[in-house]
Amino acid sequence: MTALTAPRAPRLLVLRALGLGDLLTGVPALRGIRRAHPGHHVVLAVPAALAEAALATGAVDAVLPAEAPDRAVPSLTHWPGPPPDLAIDLHGNGPESRDALAALRPRRLLAHADPGRPPIWRVDEHERDRWCRFLRSYGIPADPSDVRLPPPAVPSPAPGAVVVHPGADAAARRWPAERFGEVARRLRGAGRRVVVTGGPGEDSLVEAVAEAAGVPARDALCGGLPFGALSALVARAALVVSGDTGLAHLAIAHATASVTLFGPVSPRLWGPPPGLPRHVALWRPGPPGDPHGTVPDPRLLLIGVEDVLRAASRAVPAREGTDRRV
Repeated sequence: MTALTAPRAPRLLVLRALGLGDLLTGVPALRGIRRAHPGHHVVLAVPAALAEAALATGAVDAVLPAEAPDRAVPSLTHWPGPPPDLAIDLHGNGPESRDALAALRPRRLLAHADPGRPPIWRVDEHERDRWCRFLRSYGIPADPSDVRLPPPAVPSPAPGAVVVHPGADAAARRWPAERFGEVARRLRGAGRRVVVTGGPGEDSLVEAVAEAAGVPARDALCGGLPFGALSALVARAALVVSGDTGLAHLAIAHATASVTLFGPVSPRLWGPPPGLPRHVALWRPGPPGDPHGTVPDPRLLLIGVEDVLRAASRAVPAREGTDRRV
């Protein structure tokens, strides 16, 4: 974080202190900011665990570690040195995130909750589109399709594997472990190498899915991989199967085929860009649910194992030399 202390260029602070999926959906907006302000030192306020991912986007120069529980707005009072030249709120549409930035007394502040502008928030808008349109309203061009990340420099721990990721931050977006296990078992039966991943605190879930599928211990990747290794794993995978979580967005960023299971939130709001047949979003239409709920969303449970396997076959072509699909 030493790059924050004494840059000669004017400093630009962006607040988006949320999760990995939020960071990756914000990449098009961050790149628009970067292109519009090439002479600024761009700093992103983001949880410390996402520093490597943030820098990998190529859109920011430094990270200000910032986080609060339950997606609340973090304090930014540890910002070093003079006020930022420009502060941009990509965190939310309320006064809390705007005020956290305003407390630093930036020369200029862009926020949805700007009292001098009408609100520009649409509840039916995709997250990528929302922030790009927000920036365009301030004269900053941003392309919501600009989602790709550069290829990772490190090797994959399992090149060519199918990555099954059963975890999610909230139970509402967590498909049952036994169904993930059956999907993984069937994929292995089709001749695919399957690795099971999870984040910190999800070791028991990873082990349960791996055991149900007969996945060897070396392919049950517990403990949460560092971002570089995780990015390499996804970038060089044959397929990613997951719920609506950060790994699904990482698959989109690396153009890796994916099957994503949606429940409380429509893929129209958080799913892959349209027109990409290798990214299959499974969803049962209905009224929106609570993405942070404590039990699996009822519509998520309507998705069956066969639905996922059919989607995997659409996303990944038949293996060379065989007519068997995944």
